[in-house]
Order: sequence, then structure tokens, then C-alpha cells
Amino acid sequence: MKKQSFYLFLTGFIMIGSLFHACSDQDKQTNLSYVDPNIGGVGFLLNPTYPTIQRPNQMVRMIPGRRDFLDDQIRYFPLQVVGHRFVTIMRIMPVSGNPDWEAEPVSAWDHQLEEVRPYYYRVWLEDYDMDVEFSPGNKSGYFRFGFPEETAKHLFLKGMADGEWTLMPDGSITAVKSTNGVKAFMYGEFNCPSSLKKINVENGLSNSWISFSDDAPDLVEFRYAVSYIDLEQARKNLENEIPHWDFGQINDDAMESWNNVVNRIDVKGGTPGNRRSFYTALYRSFERMVDVTEDGRYYSGYDGEVHSDEQPFYVDDWMWDTYLALHPLRFILFPELETDMIASYLRMYEQSGWLANFPQISGDRPTMNGFHTSIMILDAWRKGLKDFDAELAYEAMKYNALNATMLPWRDGPKFEIDDFYHENGYYPALHPGEKETYPEVHSFEKRQAVAVTLGHSYDDWAIAQMAKELGKDEDYKFFMNRSGWYKNLWWEEKGFFMPKDADGNWIDIDPAWDGGMGGRDYYDENNGWTYLWAVQHDIEGLIDLMGGKELFEQRLDQLFREGLGRSKYALFAKFPDFSGIVGQFSMGNEPSFHIPYLYNYTDSPWKTQKKIRMLLDTWFKDNIFGIPGDEDGGGMSAFVVFSAMGFYPVTPGVPEYTIGSPWFSEVSIRLPDGKTFVVSAPDCSETNKYIQHASLNGVELNTPWFSHEDLMKGGILELQMGPYPNKDWGLEPN
Repeated sequence: MKKQSFYLFLTGFIMIGSLFHACSDQDKQTNLSYVDPNIGGVGFLLNPTYPTIQRPNQMVRMIPGRRDFLDDQIRYFPLQVVGHRFVTIMRIMPVSGNPDWEAEPVSAWDHQLEEVRPYYYRVWLEDYDMDVEFSPGNKSGYFRFGFPEETAKHLFLKGMADGEWTLMPDGSITAVKSTNGVKAFMYGEFNCPSSLKKINVENGLSNSWISFSDDAPDLVEFRYAVSYIDLEQARKNLENEIPHWDFGQINDDAMESWNNVVNRIDVKGGTPGNRRSFYTALYRSFERMVDVTEDGRYYSGYDGEVHSDEQPFYVDDWMWDTYLALHPLRFILFPELETDMIASYLRMYEQSGWLANFPQISGDRPTMNGFHTSIMILDAWRKGLKDFDAELAYEAMKYNALNATMLPWRDGPKFEIDDFYHENGYYPALHPGEKETYPEVHSFEKRQAVAVTLGHSYDDWAIAQMAKELGKDEDYKFFMNRSGWYKNLWWEEKGFFMPKDADGNWIDIDPAWDGGMGGRDYYDENNGWTYLWAVQHDIEGLIDLMGGKELFEQRLDQLFREGLGRSKYALFAKFPDFSGIVGQFSMGNEPSFHIPYLYNYTDSPWKTQKKIRMLLDTWFKDNIFGIPGDEDGGGMSAFVVFSAMGFYPVTPGVPEYTIGSPWFSEVSIRLPDGKTFVVSAPDCSETNKYIQHASLNGVELNTPWFSHEDLMKGGILELQMGPYPNKDWGLEPN
């Protein structure tokens, strides 16, 4: 098999060391070489993470077409991933030899002969004895197919129900595919002549085959670009980004784009495994949102029009997951990027009339519950990101809160059940076995009555605080009153947030178990133990509800110790999202992220240090099982980045961070204005996880908090670490 050109490239390019094995000398590895996109490649119960190859926050993404890391067959390579979690279009597959024209090709692959970087992919297809390489542009991609010598060369093009492939007279290839009402256009070119054959299959589809001539080179190259505007723009995108046949140049540029991200944070100490988990989490934090602007224009699924705008337009976000840590992380590292994302949300509002929460290229996706975009906007404003229209943002936040439906997995105007919430201060629930009375309620997702009430209390707090920032005093009073409505579902005798019916009667359920699949009648994907702590915006109020700091701490202890009361078999059959379990705590789902940090609000901050280290070390290993739940395109990874650095934003909307226990002896964050913020913990180790003393810029720090302003002006947080807790540290009032 002819491999010379392929391996010459590898020799000059691929970095030393395997990402699954320790390097004997850490200092010889770059930050980027620690990134392993296959970490988490086998899902705990639900979705795995996928090895996404793209440039940071850019549109073209490629993921090899397999179920997960354990699937030993690859079925295709997509030219585009439309939305996070493997929504792929325009699927191709190279084939050597004489294919079965009627069958879709598939090939086994060898795990040890796969090379995966954020910017580069290579795999050997066992059934066809050939190599496939890929490297991404922004709106473009570049494949190389290394065929065996003296063998027929083909490329399978998967048929599309709402699109077609066309080989043009000049040898270029085009494709048009409709997905969720949006057309995607592709223009591509080969480095050698080709012919096209269409094969009719079931359901009226036509698969296509590209065949290359006998004298075609063994290394067939394919460069292409994608557009959501039209075919001509796709052609221009290719001309702008890949006007040459230089795969190495594209690869080098893609690598440099990721260096710009991962080199924003340098770490010292920790284990090689810590570094692989950390830098892989940092890479994951820049998969989404994605910039869909093309030459100063973009297609918007929010009004179905093409707009001209020099400011980039971003889509593909899941705010229920990302407001907690992902957006706050980028507020630190790339505030200008976040400003463009916020501006994108505001354009979506202007174009559609609603403030989006799960924006896709096709429009807002009705998913989960809450309007947490309001929290993200407040958090940005209070952290100094003010280069967006604050009045327009506030208008959008307020409009959604008063006019949009709060029903989970629904978008659009409010319904009668929403009016009940506005009038009575809680979302009404049904008794077990009671038939649903509102046809608008999603048949699977249910009302999620407690989760909705708690989530919107936080959202209303964010609107109140934004009103205060803008001098809207009456609105501030109105929404601050609503922000306390979470208390309407506090059943003191039970010690949980519990559902009420429309008549105001308590519904006596087991908060650890009841509520149907995923607890969705009352909670959402998690049980009442998780939602016991879902009051990030008023932690002092929650402490008061529980009877003070001491009892609050006892309930936290109980959370991590409380038994399931049933087998894991039974639990996971009903709560598959409730993963990464420690007692009744679920590390594998987003509503739990802030909970271990709540010990910092008690007289035992050392317990936060203990829990965070245990959770990081247990659930975030540097292997294919290293993600305990649905990672959600950076939603969970950003928790890892923050926690490994030693601090976390418990309450987005409050510009401060609470301190945990870092993985590393030193973390240096390169800030956008050239300053550096350092977390120095020279004695930190797997054993030395407890803070003995702390100082911020040389001044003793005896509170487990510091401000966003402290971070962004640069400086040094010094933590003296030891093997046993200093139970007196961190007890001064904030």
C-alpha cells in the first residue's frame, strides 16, 4: 500500500505522545497535545461525547459516523454538523475496489490507527485498506483519501430526501440539503477527474457514487465549503478559505486557531491525566456557539431572511446548560466573542419577537424550561461586557417573562396555565394519576411544575437586577417580588420544594422518586433532592428556609450520604439523566453543578474543597468513560475547567467566584488586555487538597470568594495547601 505521502506528512506534523498515555516528560508537551476528543466517547447511559473536528466556534464540524467509541464500524463522514449532538448532513464514504452499488458502504476501523485532534482527523478503513484524513476551515473542509495502489477508487454520496448531489461539467460537485426548513449548500472540488452514477433506493431516494479514473492519483483530495445562503456563496467560501491544494497549510492554520484557545490558560503540576481532562474540557468549551456569517452576510432562521451585518451572527446554544459555566468562562477568556453572541441573541429577538434560549440555524428550539438567557445577559453586563444594546436586551428579557409560555418544550405565546403562574406565584401540578387538562402540555415532558417555578424565580431575579442596573425602579420591585415565588413551594414539614395543585393544596409525593419518567411531572431529569438547592439567586433565603447555617450544612451532608432506597437498576430505568451519583447528588446533570460549592456558605468551607476534589477525581478521568452524563457541547466541560482552576461562579448574575480546591500547583490565565491572573497553590497534590491559608495580591484572604473585578485586573491568588482541613479558614463574612 502506498503510504509515502501520508506518512511524510505525519512525520512533519503530528505531535509526539499518545493522548491516552502519560508522557514521561510533561514539559515536552504543548497544551494542545493534551487534548483528546475521545475522552467521554462512551456515554454513561445517554449520549457520548463525539470527537468533533472544527475550528473554535466555527460552522463546519466533522464527526466520524459511528455510534460511539466502542462501535467498530464507520458508516460515513459528514460534510457538515448542523447542530450539536450529531445532526449531520451530506454524508460521504470512500470505497476502494469494486463496490456493491446497491448497498451503503461501511467499514471497520482500528482504534490504534485513529488520530484525533481538534483540528485534524485520520483513520484507517479496514475493509478498504485505505486512510482518510480531514482538517477544517471556518466554512470549509479538506479531505484526503489514501487509496491502495492499482485499485478502483470511489466515493459514496448518501442520498438525501430533501436534496441532491450534482456533478458539474467543470468537475466540481454541488449539493443542496434542506434540514428543518433551512437549505444548506455545498460546493466542492476534487484534485482529479471524476464521474457520477445515481442508484435508486427505497423511499424514492437516489444514492450517488463518484468514480475516479484509473490514472487518478492514489491520494485523492477533496476540498469543499458550505453555505446557508446559496451555492454561489458556498463557492466563494471555498475560494476565500482554501484557494490552494495545500492540506498542510489548512491543518497548520486550524491548529493555530486552537492554540489561541488552549494557550489562554497554562497549568503546572497535577498529573498528566489531570492535564488531559482539563485541556480537553477547555477544547469542548469552544465547540459552540458557531459563527454562521459568510462574507458579511448570514441566513437567519428567525425570519427566514439573509441579512448583511459585519458583526458575526452565532447560533447553536442550549442555554439551560450553558448559562451556568460555559458563558461565564468565555466572559473571562474571550469577552469580545461573548459580546457578539449576546448581540446575536438580540438580533434573534428583533427578527422573531422572542428572546431565544436554544437557538439553532433554523430558529429557536423548544427545549427544557426557563428563560435563562436573561441570566446570561445580566451576568455579562455586570462583568463589564457592555458593548450591546442594554435597553433592547432588557425589553427582550421582560417581554419573554410576561408573554411567553413557560411550558417545557414549548415556544410562543403564553397559555392559560401560564396565567395561573402570573396570578398565583407557582406552577400548578397534577396529583399522581390525574389526567392532564391542558392539551398544550408536552406528552412526555409534562408540566415540571416545581422546576418551572424555581427556574422562573431565578429568571425574574435576573430581570429585576437588570432593571436596577438601568434605573427602572418599578420594574425592579415588581420582578424582585416574583423572584421570591420559589418560597411558595417550600413545604416546611417535608423540608423540600414540593408541588401544589391549582387549589393550593400540597401534593404529598416522595421527592426522591415520584413524578414519572425523569420526575418530569414535578421536577426535570432529576429528583427533589437536586431541586432542593435550585435557588442560586437567593442562597441566604434558602438557608433561612432550612432553619439556618447549621441545618443547611446538615442537609448538604445528607444529600451526599442519603441512599437511593432502591437498586440502581430501578433508578436508572426511571432517571437515566441522574448519573454520576454520590448519595442523592448527581454529578452528571447541570442543575447539580453549584451544589458542592454551597458548603462555602456554611461554617465548613473545607467540605467544598473535599467534595470538589473527590468529584473531579472520580467522575472526570482522562478516558472514554470520563464524562458522567450528557456533556452538552461545553455545558459540563466548563464546570471542569473552572473547578480544576480552583474557583466557580455559583450565581451567574453575581460577579464573583467562590473558591474550591485546584487540581494544579499553578494556573495562569492570560486575560484579553494582556494581564494575567494566577492561582498559585505550590503544595497542591492529590493529598494536599485543603486550603490552610490564602491571600489575594499579598493581602490575607479569609473568605472563600473573590470578585470578577479582582480576576480581570490581574494578580495572584495564593493558596497554601495541606493534607488536613483548616476548619477556621474562610469563615469571615463575605
